[in-house]
Amino acid sequence: MKRTLDTGNAAITEGAIIAGCRLFAGYPITPATEIAENMSRRLPQVGGYYLQAEDELAALHICVGASLGGLKAMTATSGPGYILYADPYGWAIGSEIPVVIVNAQRVGPVSGITGAPGQGEFYLSRYPTQGGNFETIVLAPNSVQEAFTLTVEAFYLAERFRTPVTLLADQLVTDGWETLIIPETEEEIQAMGLKVIPRRINEGPEFYPATDEIDIPPVVLGHNTGAACSDWTPTAEGYDTEEVEWQHKHAYRLIYKIRNHKDLITRYESYFLEDDPEVILVSYGSPSRVVKSAVKAAREKGLKVGGLRLISLWPFPDEIFTKTAKYLSVELNYDGQLVREVQRAMPKGSEVHFMGKCGELPTVAELMELIEALIKGQPLKAKPWEMEAW
Repeated sequence: MKRTLDTGNAAITEGAIIAGCRLFAGYPITPATEIAENMSRRLPQVGGYYLQAEDELAALHICVGASLGGLKAMTATSGPGYILYADPYGWAIGSEIPVVIVNAQRVGPVSGITGAPGQGEFYLSRYPTQGGNFETIVLAPNSVQEAFTLTVEAFYLAERFRTPVTLLADQLVTDGWETLIIPETEEEIQAMGLKVIPRRINEGPEFYPATDEIDIPPVVLGHNTGAACSDWTPTAEGYDTEEVEWQHKHAYRLIYKIRNHKDLITRYESYFLEDDPEVILVSYGSPSRVVKSAVKAAREKGLKVGGLRLISLWPFPDEIFTKTAKYLSVELNYDGQLVREVQRAMPKGSEVHFMGKCGELPTVAELMELIEALIKGQPLKAKPWEMEAW
């Protein structure tokens, strides 16, 4: 094992290399630029290709084309570039093309503060393109090491489900420096529990089956299979059609190949939920690290508090919200996004509150103040970062 001190951007790069990524196309944007820089150096060393595109739209189109040519591909950006991905995102989702997309979120709206963390693309990662009738797979690391492992996982899921997989990180993860352990042999890769699937080729004649099956090889062009990859609704053989019956079949597949195999995707961390806590804090990404410290501090004071950290964001893990409690959603935004899904998923008799900040993490002291107020049934004090109960 190689043990080093490095950033989340470096971890994502090395994870992609181990997962078999051999093409990266991107456009520089803080805080994801170092992924492109690292890829431009590392990919030629393993027989891969680096391309700097003229913009983010072109970058993802290049990645989709490379995947159709049989290469595992990845791109990386931040919020202002992520919104430009909508067209190729739709193509990749509809034509079931594996690709990995990294979004290092920074505070917004629009260009916001380039060096400050944010969590503003929670819903955008669920609905990244036009038309609906699909599900997405989104993973959210909270550390440098997890950025590495979840990048490998993203490629694994992209191949199994034939779909784009998004790694929704934030600036503190991608720019942060921490210990990073990288396996150097096949035995070490397996010892870390990492799974890598080589790219396969769909030989046809059925390329878009009207089923919820996974582990079907993706379309790869240039092998005389007759494969097609239009962004129109396809028949099973891949031909464009205007027949609504095929639209029904195609939409069913895009939705239920993910929903019906949700157990293969869902990842989360829970703590102190065994004794039915009065307050449960919910978070993902960088804020989850402060949240965990706050929950431990509350427990040391004898308060019945628990925590849920979401690692997979979409499809949303409704099934883990089983406790009737006061939920507090902690996010790096002011408008409240995750909180809405918590409100929808929580059991009857629960209530949900929101704590949001922009550009900086909450403190343990701030969270403790809110926890104590919720337990005592006191109204939450009005502060710039606090919104009313949902």
